[in-house]
Amino acid sequence: MNTTLEIFGTVFGFLAVYFTIKENILCWYFGLVQVIVYCFVFYTSKLYSDMILHVIYIFLQIFGWYNWKYGGDNKSTLRITLITKAALWIVLTFISTLILGYFMQTKTDASFPYPDAFITIASLVAQYLMIKKVLGSWIFWIVVDVAAIFVYFYKSLYFTTGLYFLFLIMAIIGYLQWKKAYKEEFAYERQA
Repeated sequence: MNTTLEIFGTVFGFLAVYFTIKENILCWYFGLVQVIVYCFVFYTSKLYSDMILHVIYIFLQIFGWYNWKYGGDNKSTLRITLITKAALWIVLTFISTLILGYFMQTKTDASFPYPDAFITIASLVAQYLMIKKVLGSWIFWIVVDVAAIFVYFYKSLYFTTGLYFLFLIMAIIGYLQWKKAYKEEFAYERQA
């Protein structure tokens, strides 16, 4: 059952990121299905931080959809922006990882408590920045994807490992496409 769910979640996860790169609001619908499925996959794999992350993602998918649809000026479609306070986001990720990792190490039978905690915390930061359509969110996703590939491979979650390898490639493409879109939009505004 776990492998079937993992494959199902992988397909929906791929589609969610594909539509994110395209700045298509459908990404949030596909993402919602993916995160619900992965709640079960990570629970059965004893990756509890990841499971908690995906429970939170359920609500973030709805918030993301709303924000992309109505979060712009005068409740218009949201536009890509640049990251601000990057150092603060990095420090917040590091400290929160230590706290969550320590909790998972001392209070649960979690596998890889600190790497799992990092994936969870950095993913939350990346997801928040993605919801706000911040270009730098892709950089966070790239780092998360690299860490996740190693953890999921070691846990024998091979379809998930493959998905995160695709996510890594897609995050690089997403960064480049969003950067291009931002520059084009910025150039258009300067001409207007």
